Amino acid sequence: MSKSLLCLGMGYCAREFARRMRDLGWTVAGTTRSAEKAKQLEGQGFRMVVFDGEGPLVDIDGLLAGVTHVLASIPPDDDGDPFLKLHGEDLARHAGPMDWAGYLSTTGVYGDHAGAWVDEDAPTVPSTDRGGRRVLAEGQWQALGARSGLPVHIFRLAGIYGPDGRNQIEAVRQGKARRIIKPNHFVGRVHRDDIVGILAASVAKPNPGRVYNVADNEPSPPEEVIAYAARLLGVETPPAIPFEEAELSAVARGFFAGSKRVCNARVREELDYSFKYPTYREGLQALVAAAQ
Repeated sequence: MSKSLLCLGMGYCAREFARRMRDLGWTVAGTTRSAEKAKQLEGQGFRMVVFDGEGPLVDIDGLLAGVTHVLASIPPDDDGDPFLKLHGEDLARHAGPMDWAGYLSTTGVYGDHAGAWVDEDAPTVPSTDRGGRRVLAEGQWQALGARSGLPVHIFRLAGIYGPDGRNQIEAVRQGKARRIIKPNHFVGRVHRDDIVGILAASVAKPNPGRVYNVADNEPSPPEEVIAYAARLLGVETPPAIPFEEAELSAVARGFFAGSKRVCNARVREELDYSFKYPTYREGLQALVAAAQ
């Protein structure tokens, strides 16, 4: 049977996963907020529709017909997942033939654990509104799976980095990196390509209802990563800025609201996944090498 992937939201990670599946011969469709972006992605071999969350799609049955796999990555709002709000019941009607569904969430749902290790069974006590919206959306996807049989998997992503400018190497190169020091502040990270690899591993070994932490092997203080990036580039390490003295946006302050070490044992053991970039060191080294 041919495989057909629908990506609800074609952001940084979903787009790369879509490319991987397309290159394997899958049919891939997706949604995006703008007609301009839709046209660009259609040129890459994807069937695209514009969905901005403000109103329902005209031909939702046509979009869902024949879909075997769904990946959802649209950011939630105060009501949870925008696609489920408008088309949750439509998705439920088409759930029967589907083999896999994935929802991209965040490790921010765990909130602050004062640097302690957390696994997928840890309580979700988000310390930011953004984390709270993710908890709400996770619950909506899990409820949909329970009532419709849609084989839902939740992926809680740590801090994402990778090529195309989304990394500390570029931040240091451009002079935008700030080495803000907050004692006992640990952050998990994961390279975009490992996110794609873990999603593919789950597709190959589905386990509906399962939740997975998607983080590399070494949660670290963010200032260490910035310092390492500077060493790789052979430039001066950005000066240390005490957290109390840093001028931060609300989003940036939320980044510092929770400290935890995220355990990835489940993806390594259950999905038999070996990280391409097991720590930020290998990931940053590859980014520097690719730019040479």
